[in-house]
Amino acid sequence: MAEVLNAAAIETAYRRIAPHVRHTPVMTVEGAAFGVAEPIHLKLELFQHAGSFKPRGAFNNLLSRTIPASGVTAASGGNHGAAVAYAAACLGVKARIFVPVISSPVKVARICDYGADVVVEGERYADAQVLSEAYAAESGALMVHPFDSPFTVAGQGTVGLEWERDMPDLDTVLVAAGGGGLVAGIALWYGGRVKVVAVEPQGSRALHAALAAGAPVDVPVDSIAADSLGARRVGEIVHMIAREHVAEAVLVGDNAIEETQRRLWRRLGIAAEPGGAAALSAIVSGAYRPASGERVGVLVCGANVDLAKLAVTAG
Repeated sequence: MAEVLNAAAIETAYRRIAPHVRHTPVMTVEGAAFGVAEPIHLKLELFQHAGSFKPRGAFNNLLSRTIPASGVTAASGGNHGAAVAYAAACLGVKARIFVPVISSPVKVARICDYGADVVVEGERYADAQVLSEAYAAESGALMVHPFDSPFTVAGQGTVGLEWERDMPDLDTVLVAAGGGGLVAGIALWYGGRVKVVAVEPQGSRALHAALAAGAPVDVPVDSIAADSLGARRVGEIVHMIAREHVAEAVLVGDNAIEETQRRLWRRLGIAAEPGGAAALSAIVSGAYRPASGERVGVLVCGANVDLAKLAVTAG
């Protein structure tokens, strides 16, 4: 089934998935806690089912497409797999999820908790993707891609729809990017009405590289956020949307991500995984500097953090 990607597709996706996902809140916080003068408007998507924004795309896939008797399969650093497993469990569908060995044990355990068959193999996300594709070809299972699918992008775009309804006068939103399905969906929704800034780790810059090269290219992946923002290459759909609607892609270091995790925990009591804290780290590090009076929204998109590691990070 083909899917036309536009704002109407995102509205349709929202109606389709609304009974199955949470409408996550926006919290306005003092910017001084994060190094800027103006307030920051945090969209707390880490409170979504399965601990990240990913169920939006997962449910849109499963509710839009024909699911074979062999069920569904996906490759994931962890969050997408948990979302597909959660959606499959809710809808009574079998799921087999492939994750690389770098995946957080917390995320692997969450996938297992939802009843999916989990295969841990391969060094990085791209290796798990190859294994998942082979399984889909062999078994006939439906592949649910984490970013390079119109159903996934439309589902993730519902974050933008919600955000605009709750905060209609934002000037800029900062969104973490790995494979890029989330930032592409949000940028597609806003369509230039709001400046959309993609934030990537310096050691995992697939979207930044694609925009610089004019096409998706392979990049090395080495970051503390690699299990959620560790795509080796963005997809064609993501690149097509990003080159039209993403204003810029900025890079943040792992130290800045860890510092942002500390501040989120100490100042707000929010336990965010590295990928979930990445967008806000652009402000903390100065990679993005809001102008005077600029109304900035920041997406906090993932909560699947190892609490023992967070305790060490937060000191």
